[in-house]
Amino acid sequence: MDDIQIVNEKYIVQLRERVERKLGETGGICEPLEKALRGKRMPIENPRVVYQGEPGAYSEMAAIDFFGKDVNSEGLLHFEDTFKRLMDNTADYAVLPIENSSTGAIRQVYDLLAKYECYIVGETTVRVRHNLMVLPDADISDIKAVFSHEQGLFQCEEYLSEHSEWEKIPQADTAGSARMVAELKDKTKAAICSSRAAEIYGLKIIQKEINTNTNNTTRFVVISKKLELREGRDKICISFKTRHKAGALHEALTVFRIYGLNLVRLESRPIPEHNWEYMFFTEFTGDLLMEGMNTVVQALMCTVSDIRIFGNFKANLF
Repeated sequence: MDDIQIVNEKYIVQLRERVERKLGETGGICEPLEKALRGKRMPIENPRVVYQGEPGAYSEMAAIDFFGKDVNSEGLLHFEDTFKRLMDNTADYAVLPIENSSTGAIRQVYDLLAKYECYIVGETTVRVRHNLMVLPDADISDIKAVFSHEQGLFQCEEYLSEHSEWEKIPQADTAGSARMVAELKDKTKAAICSSRAAEIYGLKIIQKEINTNTNNTTRFVVISKKLELREGRDKICISFKTRHKAGALHEALTVFRIYGLNLVRLESRPIPEHNWEYMFFTEFTGDLLMEGMNTVVQALMCTVSDIRIFGNFKANLF
């Protein structure tokens, strides 16, 4: 057994002892878990769903995928607008992108999750197939400017590099870019977005699937004002802050090893009011109601601070 392994084994023994003492001192369910479960509700039937973007956006497609083709959904201008609608009870759920297989985390959504008291109650994925589209009477030789969300432009960077003469203009969302091209009625303008957007806004696709990664996929989360424990839930999302000392994150991650939990995602975000300190969003397999989860959270409380439970939902990835 090498020195590092000996240190790790000693730490595990010490951590178990600390957890046992804490359980003996507090008893009952720990505060972060109790707070999340206290306000839980059943899923809402015929819900009002909001997303960021225009009809035809990938976010709308995600809403349809999760709630069905007859979903009562509405597109809003900004990510934060969807959270505000949840908080003032004029929407039941928001569907928002949280990560892309090519470009990584959607940092704005993580920051808004940290800001608002909301929960993740589900997830779904949408295969991103970006298409280049123009007015019905335009052609590729007419194009001088291309509109899309900044992520859409980045995900098609290889194709766009072949047309360096085109001006690339970021917009709030992909489908909104299609609507803009349709409204401008300018043959020199093009949009990059979904085939559904082309159909909605009457545009012509002149080049299909121009994204560099043909397996490009965006993961969306379904957000609610209240915790929901839907059938089939098998993934938990929490956040925590580590103490500002060497090995702090390693100590926290050791908890998942000790209790045999599969850590499937770890995302860090800076804490604005504390320079060079970070909040970690963590996803791992499990059920909040399963035996021993209270002990797991207590163990984390021995190693980190400001634990917050963001949800327990069914993994739905492809």
